[in-house]
Order: sequence, then C-alpha cells, then structure tokens
Amino acid sequence: MHLRKMVSWLLVSQAIGWSATAVAQAPEVSEPLVQSSQSTLSSQPAQSSPVSAAQPAGDDRRQRMGRSSEALLRSIESMTLHEVAAEVLERNPEIARAKHLAAAAAVRAPQVRALPDPVAALTIFALPAETRAGPQRLSASISQRLPWFGKLALAEQVALFHAAAAEAEVEEIRLDKLTEIRRLAYEMAFHVDHQAIVEEERKSLVRYERAAQARYASGTGLQQEIVRIQTQITRVDTQLLEIAEHHVMLGASLNRLRDRPADAPFGVFELPEFALSEPGVLRFDRTVLRRDALTWRPELAAAAARVAAGETLIQLAEKGFRPDVTLGLSYTAVGRRDDTLGRLQPPEDNGDDILALTGSLNLPVWRRKLEAGVEEARASRWAAENAKRYVLAQVESSIGDLTARMPLFFQHLNLLETVLLKQAREALRSAETAYSTGKLNAVDLLDAEVVLFEVRIAAARTRTDLAVAWAQLERAVGRPVQPLKATTNEENESNS
Repeated sequence: MHLRKMVSWLLVSQAIGWSATAVAQAPEVSEPLVQSSQSTLSSQPAQSSPVSAAQPAGDDRRQRMGRSSEALLRSIESMTLHEVAAEVLERNPEIARAKHLAAAAAVRAPQVRALPDPVAALTIFALPAETRAGPQRLSASISQRLPWFGKLALAEQVALFHAAAAEAEVEEIRLDKLTEIRRLAYEMAFHVDHQAIVEEERKSLVRYERAAQARYASGTGLQQEIVRIQTQITRVDTQLLEIAEHHVMLGASLNRLRDRPADAPFGVFELPEFALSEPGVLRFDRTVLRRDALTWRPELAAAAARVAAGETLIQLAEKGFRPDVTLGLSYTAVGRRDDTLGRLQPPEDNGDDILALTGSLNLPVWRRKLEAGVEEARASRWAAENAKRYVLAQVESSIGDLTARMPLFFQHLNLLETVLLKQAREALRSAETAYSTGKLNAVDLLDAEVVLFEVRIAAARTRTDLAVAWAQLERAVGRPVQPLKATTNEENESNS
C-alpha cells in the first residue's frame, strides 16, 4: 500500500515538472509582435538584435557596430596617437564600467526566463489530528507557480533588448573617448606648433633688439625703439608661459582618459596633413554620410532596441490581466488507530496515507493597478521613440553643421598658407631691409613681424580646427570619412 502511494507521488511530481517545462517553453510572443520587433531593428542596418545570440544576422549587425571604433582607430596614421588611443580604449574606467554593465545586462535574460522557485513545505503535528482513518502524523507538500503562457518569454525579450542597448552604449562611449583623445592630441600638437612659432618670434625680436641698440649707439636710433622691442619680448615670454600652462592642462586631461597619473609621459603629437591647392574645394556627399550614420551609429542601435523593448513591455503588461497557475502535490502520513474502538472495529482505510493534488489561480481583480502598468509601458515606449527621434536629429544636425564648416576651414587654410603667408613673409623681408638702411622705424618693423607670426599661428589654428572637425564628423558618422575629389569653385557650383 505504501509503495503504491510513493509511486503515485513520484508520477504526479513528474507531471508537475512536465507542466512547468511546457509553460517555460511556450511560444513567447504572437507572430505580429515578433515581426514588429524584427522590422524595428532591421530598419536600421547597424542596429543589433538582442536575440542575435540565436540569429547569425544579429551577430553580423553587432560585429559591424563593434568594428566602428576599431575602424576609426585603424584610420589614425600617427603611430603615437594610435598607441595612445588604443590605450584609452583598453584602460579607460568609463569604458570598463559600461562593459561590466553590459555584461550584467546580458545575464539578466536567463534569470527572468526561468520559472519561479518551487515551494516545499513540511508540517509535523505535535498533537496529531485524529481522523476516522487514524491520526495524522505529518504532512509534506510541494507547489510550483506557472506564469501565464508567454509572460516569461516576453520578460526575456525585454531583457534581451535592454542587453542590446547596453552593448551599443559601450561602443558609443568608445567612440566618444576616441574622438576626445583625438581632439586633445590635435590641441597639444597645435600648442607645440604655437610654441615653436612664438620661440622663432622671440629670436627675431632679440635680433631686432641688438640692431636697435647698435643704431642707438651709433646715434641713428632712438632709445624708445629699444624699449618697444623689449616690451614685445616680454609679451612673447608671457605667451610662452601661457602655452606651457595649457599644455600641462591638456596633458592631464589626456592622462585621465588613459587612467594614468597626471604627469605620466607620452609622445609628441602631430597635426594631420591636408593637400591644399589654390582652386581646391573640400566637398562631402551628405546623402552618403547620412546613410553611413544610420548604418554605423551605435546610438541608433540602442534607441531601436529600447523602442522594441517598449513594445514588448506593453505586451507583457497586457498579460498581467491573465492569472498565474499554481500546481501542487501534498502527502499526509496517517498512523493506524490505536484506540479501543479502532482496534476492535478498524476502518477499511485504517492508517492509509493521503495523497492530494492542489491547484490555484491568482485573481487579477485590481484593474486600476493593471491598467496603470499598461499605461506605464506605453509611456516608456513613447519615451524610447522620442529618444530615437532625438538621436536622428543629432545625426542630421552634426553632419549638416560639420560638412558646412569644414570646407570653410579648408578654404581659410588654403588662403592663409598659399597667399597670406607668402605676402607676410615678403612684407617682413622688405621691412627688415628698410630698417637696416634706416628708412623704416622699429614700430613699422614690429608691425610687419607681428603680422607674419599671427598669420602662421592662424594657419596652425585653422589646421587644428579642421582636424578636430574631421574627428567630430567621423564620430557623427561612426566610421572613417573620405571627402569627394577636390574640384574648382566653378565645378562645385555646377554640381550643387
């Protein structure tokens, strides 16, 4: 008798396990929802699907997005900058933090996909309950809550979408740090050039001071000229100190990105070269850049994943109106009757144990709470949709602004280096010749000298601005950018 009851116990327990497995493996979402989620992500080629672990196409999207920062890193020609940028991508604490958050989000899905823990209970009767069949000695039970069909799968989908968004955020931070390190390196390269130009200016001023002192000693010059030149030398010395201060500040910022001490050494950076010609015009195809941005920008992948998560959250909240099922099995051990009547006339089921199946439903009767959950999910979905619109507006604004300003930088640099620089140098040579023959005073000489060095500094500054803008444009697109072939102004106007 007891053997038969134990076999029944095992069979019913196995049946509960099978039921739980069937609920866990139930179709997670309706077909329209799957199609909606896939179409949301496939509308942006670069956006990675959170279910890409089981879909090769999703892996391709994630790998392409992950190659965005790697492609930009490989495009850096300067070995020094390349090494520093690679170190930043490897050591930066903010990138490491985002990676760990993404790793945490990635393991969230298996947790929400699993069934709740079963509940086991054991009751030992200190004072056995007397029944007709005998006293109840102890009772054991086990129960399993089974969420309504699709709830666990929808929760898993939400977790996977959030994991995809977290992964895209890692690439977003990598691109931000890569762009920032390039900006700092270009600014430091400008300070090196600026310092070299100012030091050359100081050498020229010292030479002019000696010439002025010689003229004053010979009686052909004025002491005021010497004082004016010495004032200019003091101004240049002040500029050199300011350049050194800014250089230290930039170095500290750069080392902070590398997670190094503020005074850690690094190499010397250089500004990239740009091929200049007098009729040349820098041009970009904005249509191609926008298309590339939609493909490569990780922010768009993250935004699309959050939109899909919002859609799935709505489905999950609507499932809240369906009850969950709890199945259970209980076993009660019953002793034989030992009272006088029980011994004289024992019942037919004397001492038989009790095996029972239990089932229950939660009652989702608090409609206002459930409706508020649906509204919350809808609001989250709209928030994600507006965040996606904001990212698209940012892409459009950045590409439009940079592609409009960069040709102006290019033309400005072309004018400075091919026209103004030559003119300023010729003017200074003429002024030096005239000053040496006594036909020109020190004021005019200093004016010519200041013009030349201001043009040289302006050219270095414009080259830096163009390099920084180029890095920002590649950040806006998410990949290396190549301009259209330089053309003349007439051809450019005809093409536009």
